[in-house]
Amino acid sequence: MSSIELTSSQKTILTALINLYREEDGAVKGEEIASEVDRNPGTIRNQMQSLKALQLVEGVPGPKGGYKPTANAYEALDVQQMDEPANVDIRHNGEFVEDANVDDIDLSSVHHPELCRAEIHLQGSVRDFNEGDSVTVGPTPLSKLLIEGTIDGKDDTSNVLILRIDDMRAPVEEPSH
Repeated sequence: MSSIELTSSQKTILTALINLYREEDGAVKGEEIASEVDRNPGTIRNQMQSLKALQLVEGVPGPKGGYKPTANAYEALDVQQMDEPANVDIRHNGEFVEDANVDDIDLSSVHHPELCRAEIHLQGSVRDFNEGDSVTVGPTPLSKLLIEGTIDGKDDTSNVLILRIDDMRAPVEEPSH
């Protein structure tokens, strides 16, 4: 199924649907998706028809209706669908981000600490993050890894932040509240 080639517009819309669906735990209206991706609701309706034809989206009729991603949608975007994902916090400019969870951390060039980068894959939108903002990720559940960095770039389509790592520590103990 992952052999489906999606346009960047389809990926963006499908990613937004998955993010909104996780937040609301129910069908998502086309207008909400349009607002999230800054597009016309008519454009979203047209794209949803093609995504339905690809069996990536289900339409839900009725007043509480809208769209739901199918299991194929998660597979097409290579996003894991979990009932109870581990919680990995993310802070943006020192503020806890409520509606996001770190899905994956890819480290690159760790043998050159001054060039060290991390790709942070989020469950949730990266729309409000900007280049130069500070981000703190973690601690992770098992290794208690904490990463502090500055955003070098982002990929809205895949919900990825690219960080220049300023500090990385493990294990970090949970603060006692």
